[in-house]
Amino acid sequence: MSFDVIVLGSLHMDIMVLAPDRPRKGETLTGHSWNLKPGGKGGNQAVEAALAGARTAMIGAVGEDDFGEALLRNLKDHGVDTSHVAKRREGGSGISVAITDAGGDYGAVIVSGVNLTLGASDIYAAESLLPGASWLLMQQEVPDAANLAAARAARLRGLRTILNAAPSRPFPAALSGLVDILVVNEIEAEALGAPPIASLAAASEAASGLLRFAGAAVVTAGAAGVAFAARHGVRQAIAGHAVHLVSTHGAGDCFIGALAARLAAGADLELAARYANAAAALRVSSPGGAGRGHDPAAIGRLLS
Repeated sequence: MSFDVIVLGSLHMDIMVLAPDRPRKGETLTGHSWNLKPGGKGGNQAVEAALAGARTAMIGAVGEDDFGEALLRNLKDHGVDTSHVAKRREGGSGISVAITDAGGDYGAVIVSGVNLTLGASDIYAAESLLPGASWLLMQQEVPDAANLAAARAARLRGLRTILNAAPSRPFPAALSGLVDILVVNEIEAEALGAPPIASLAAASEAASGLLRFAGAAVVTAGAAGVAFAARHGVRQAIAGHAVHLVSTHGAGDCFIGALAARLAAGADLELAARYANAAAALRVSSPGGAGRGHDPAAIGRLLS
């Protein structure tokens, strides 16, 4: 079987906490509820790409524990190929704790576990996934060495690459020339040298400035929308959709998974970004997990 999108990235079991606010240093708050949700930026984006119609495969690692089994089951249940998700004995599966406040915003802490064991050997072992694929999707919750090996293998095989530069850290110099599309939010853009982003216009300026890292740059600006720029001169700002905010958790991963899927289906960057922007708007306005942003009829209504 050939795939459209190959995702290299993290797999975390998310411990989701609903609370009135996020605690300050030294403060203890009483929360409302908690639940477990399979996640990790890599896992989330793989599931979202599959839900948006892309034949998707995952390269990653989990521990030989209950969380690892649940993470693998979630991928499989959403149609993601897991033949190259390694099960490691030397450590536990990654986890995160995400606290969503009454306003729908959240903060999270990750413990990476065996995600940090991913390296070039995992990429070489998974090279059979690459023939016929069109896009490689990466994030920064795995070691730079793994991303670099994957980006180089993608170049040799003719795949195009997307890097979601999250969580924030310096851009790896070795990736220069190997990233086709860089995707960041406001915080990540500022970490890469952009001025503070307080508007969609500022996000557009930031996207242009980030072209030193990639052939195209996409800056998501929350409720304001999304902006992108490409080295061949295309520059576009797309306003956000007026929706009722329930939770922002997972919105960025929904956007990126949908973006990759639409690009793999042949859409240009503008059309893919418009679709992904609508999918993310549906996601933040709907209770529940993955899939809430991929109702074609609802997306059509937002885009009309």
